[in-house]
Amino acid sequence: MQTSQINTFALSRAQHYCVSSLATESNSFGSNNDRFSRASSHLSTRFSLRASPHSPTPAGTLDVKPRTAVSYPDSRELRDHGAAAHGQPPSSLAAPKEEFPRSFLHTVNSITWDNPLKQLAAAALDSLESIILAPLDSPQRLPSTTDPSVQLEGNFFPVPEHAVQHELEVEGCIPPALEGVYIRNGANPMFEPAAGHHLFDGDGMLHAVRFKQGIVSYANRFTHTYRVMEEIKREKAFFPKCVGELHGYGGLVRLLFFYARSMCGLVDASMGMGVANAGVVYFNGHLLAMSEDDLPYAVYVTSAGDLETMGRYDFGGQINFPMIAHPKVDALTGELFALSYDVLKKPFLKYFKFAQDGTKGPEVSISLQEPTMVHDFAITEKYVVVPDQEVVFRLQEMLTRGSPVMHDKQKISRFGILPRDDADESRIIWVPVPDCFCFHLWNAWEEEDEIVVIASCMTPADRIFNESTEGLQSVLSEIRLNRVTGTSVRRPLISDMNLEAGQVNKNYLGRKSRYAYLAIADPWPKVSGIAKIDLQAHKPGDDQQGNAGSSDGVDNIRVTKFWYPPNCYGGEPMFVPRSSDPSSEEDDGFLLTFMHNENTGKSELLILDARSPSLETLARVKLPTRVPYGFHGTFIGSNELAKQKETIGS
Repeated sequence: MQTSQINTFALSRAQHYCVSSLATESNSFGSNNDRFSRASSHLSTRFSLRASPHSPTPAGTLDVKPRTAVSYPDSRELRDHGAAAHGQPPSSLAAPKEEFPRSFLHTVNSITWDNPLKQLAAAALDSLESIILAPLDSPQRLPSTTDPSVQLEGNFFPVPEHAVQHELEVEGCIPPALEGVYIRNGANPMFEPAAGHHLFDGDGMLHAVRFKQGIVSYANRFTHTYRVMEEIKREKAFFPKCVGELHGYGGLVRLLFFYARSMCGLVDASMGMGVANAGVVYFNGHLLAMSEDDLPYAVYVTSAGDLETMGRYDFGGQINFPMIAHPKVDALTGELFALSYDVLKKPFLKYFKFAQDGTKGPEVSISLQEPTMVHDFAITEKYVVVPDQEVVFRLQEMLTRGSPVMHDKQKISRFGILPRDDADESRIIWVPVPDCFCFHLWNAWEEEDEIVVIASCMTPADRIFNESTEGLQSVLSEIRLNRVTGTSVRRPLISDMNLEAGQVNKNYLGRKSRYAYLAIADPWPKVSGIAKIDLQAHKPGDDQQGNAGSSDGVDNIRVTKFWYPPNCYGGEPMFVPRSSDPSSEEDDGFLLTFMHNENTGKSELLILDARSPSLETLARVKLPTRVPYGFHGTFIGSNELAKQKETIGS
């Protein structure tokens, strides 16, 4: 076991920007069959957050002793309070009273320290922090981007864990080819926010739908990060929230007091501070839950369809730094490509990759003038495409009561093209792309001297993080980067709808693809439908499948739209190929997506035929609990599930 020294605690991450240059610890476990117990004892705590793994339980129930309910307004009251504060009419939707997941935990004893000095230090720091923060957190209008009454309204409100439940009701027929598990990540705060809260701040929760010989099961579990387990011991949120709280003087105070607790041995920051709530990837026998503020967490999918956190995953001791939540797996080579960024010290960005067997290649330091938000990137068959865009981290802005994440309107965005097997940055080519900020890049490929990037370009660039009077636009665009001339051409493909959260057929990642499957993010941040984009079928004036063009000369790209019913909203569509046969058609497969009915409070999983002219609904799985709106997912086929590794070091 190795532990590097804590450098400091700082902001990072597009979604969480709370990175410390903190050390990581290699996790190794014995050959105990109970992976959850191993992970729990490694975290020096053993709390039962789940129901019996093999027995169905009613929706929303756990085998735990209920605690006294947290005093918190119901979600309609939250909605109306937030709406009034931001000049919007109250909601007309009814909403049940709900409580934060901590209400469903076992009653636990307050944390006890191993010596009186620690106990005294803990009490003193808690009291002093409260006194200093009281005037800084005095009642004031929070921006909508960090107002809990806005960020946690309706179906953004968290849910408790739900034990695996089998033989779910299905309307329609499950396709026989659909064998495996669909897993989607999302933010689900365990505790009531003490101050500001952003959608990206919540603790990671995985929702798993298992398909096995036509039988469907469901479970949801918190990813048992060091952060959430420590907060459970204290029965409150005390780690700084990396978006909602880290702004202005209050943010600085929270950072300083967290650092003081670390120096006093009250918390071990080297064990990580991440929330693991954004991405998921399956690589080399491990399902990894990820966010940019920490190492990934390895999670095991049991034969019953349940989820068990195994611990922080450092790839066998090969990395001791965070990695972004959107690594790329090349389906042909089996390699995994990743980036990591730091907001305190150079290099602010580095690139690295792993061979199919998990062996890490060299780290390539990429020279940037200042720390930049890099939430996503792209690969081609020969290159990696690295964005250096207009949204930057400037911690000094906190001294002027501002946010450390800001839009530098003077900066010209650029994309770096680096041969993906290189060991240093000497051959990187930077191509400027003015007035461009892409939160997600859907695919990229090579065409002669050019790299073609398909991405969604957002304006205002920092709208997700900072309040603005401008509405958010996310325009699907084609960006052509010329490696020879160093010039670029950016062309909007669809300009009349916000397209975010989606993917291409992952077998085509890094190679020319015809189709993209994206969420129609309207009204932002909700998703009202799914768009299948045919990037090669230009149909000017053809409205039969939904005209996506506009009068400004943008090409009319063929778009097939699937709309959710009224007052129903969903999330990222997940494309699952029908067959592993490489000769099969690119769009021959299924689209999976969660859908929530805001009238009834019920959630479902929809299975759509990706090839049909109307994205026909093949089946609707009735879920036993509400599924909050979330982030990104993956599908693991039954053959891959059988190859899972049972220990974190294997």
